[in-house]
Amino acid sequence: MSYDTQLFKLLENKRIADGVFSWTVKNSELSALAECGQFVNIKVPGRTLRRPISICDKDEDTLRLVFQVKGEGTKIMSEMRVGSEVEILAPLGHGFDIKKGRRYCFVGGGIGVPPLLFAAKQTENPLVITGFRSKNLVILQDDFKEIGSELYLTTDDGTDGIHGFVTDVLKEHIGEVDEVCACGPLPMLKAVAAVCKDKVKCQVSLEERMGCGIGACLVCSCKTKVGDEEVMTQVCRRGPVYMAEEVFFGG
Repeated sequence: MSYDTQLFKLLENKRIADGVFSWTVKNSELSALAECGQFVNIKVPGRTLRRPISICDKDEDTLRLVFQVKGEGTKIMSEMRVGSEVEILAPLGHGFDIKKGRRYCFVGGGIGVPPLLFAAKQTENPLVITGFRSKNLVILQDDFKEIGSELYLTTDDGTDGIHGFVTDVLKEHIGEVDEVCACGPLPMLKAVAAVCKDKVKCQVSLEERMGCGIGACLVCSCKTKVGDEEVMTQVCRRGPVYMAEEVFFGG
């Protein structure tokens, strides 16, 4: 894993849903290294700890980062001006393992949806299932359509798309795909893994708070299976993407 801390230029800071913002940041050297499922750690002015944000997409010299305002740090990020320079540690973690010749289903919940766009772009005829609490939080639907996805939208309250959960749709289409990649809240990942069990392989991207992003602070340690052993691994280094059978979901 190759990463570095460098300055990126903020080219776009755009609100795309209630409390959700999309950044485009430019740095040719580090953008070129990024792989789907990886993340970055952003230095926020006036704050000590960096903010981990998944990589939504990239091109030759830019990264797209989509984040939700959840506290003071991300609020500051949402108000930063285009043209600003941002110190970013990137790219971090191990992402999705995408193989040619397989049909993938990408299942995302809430702010877990953004990293699936980059991953889906690496495949042909992707099946994409996205879930949100309500219509005002729906993001990236047009982006998935543009890459030719078979796209399904669910909302918990029925204000947009299908009234229900991502697993309702996944159960109907599980026989049409070779592998599932999922990102979202842990209860959703647990439910997706249960649907996939004994049917198809399932990769899950864990949403853990990563203080340093490089394995030094141990904040993101979680219980996992490595072979026949139960061990604590650091999500920022071993993950954020795991095979579903490696994760202890609890309950």
